[in-house]
Amino acid sequence: MRPAIQLLITVLLVLSVSQARCDVYSWVDENGVRHFSNVSLPYGKKATQIPEAVSAAIDQSNFKVTKVFDGDTVQVQGEDLEFRIRMVAIDAPETGGSKKKGQPYSQKATKVLRQLIQGKKVRLKQYGTGGYNRILAEIFSQGRNINLTMVQQGLAEVYRGRLPKNLDPDPYKKAETDARHRMAGMWSQGKAYKSPKTWRKENPR
Repeated sequence: MRPAIQLLITVLLVLSVSQARCDVYSWVDENGVRHFSNVSLPYGKKATQIPEAVSAAIDQSNFKVTKVFDGDTVQVQGEDLEFRIRMVAIDAPETGGSKKKGQPYSQKATKVLRQLIQGKKVRLKQYGTGGYNRILAEIFSQGRNINLTMVQQGLAEVYRGRLPKNLDPDPYKKAETDARHRMAGMWSQGKAYKSPKTWRKENPR
């Protein structure tokens, strides 16, 4: 068994569930194999929430991006873990789902994010858990902050809701101001531009 997995299992056995930093869960299958996930649990399985010490260990691991859902949500796998990541501090144009037409530049944002990290190894910096049981994180690839890159390219704006207290928003705000001045990406729409937050209010799921 790999040292990283031994660490996960050992800490699970000795630390309190009440210390959990984010919604990551563990369960044992019928063959006695322990699984970790924050995406979905098998029907009927009783899950145990992973303590903060294990969650912190995730920040020290490499993960492979297995799916890009849109311009700010991805799925990663590694160290026998599977996570759905909501990229913290940014908000990309909404794709609209399968039944609605999305915002302008939503497909472009998704395509660019795929080009940047699909199938690649990345590192994560976690900031807890957001809506829909997704881990909030900055994603780094080859030393590059991918969250910040999306804002720099005009394919995401700074998230307009509450940001984690331990996240520095200044680089993101500066990147958005610069992208606006350059009319990059979605900012080329001028007065026709709608923030993803406004679009979601006008187009509830």
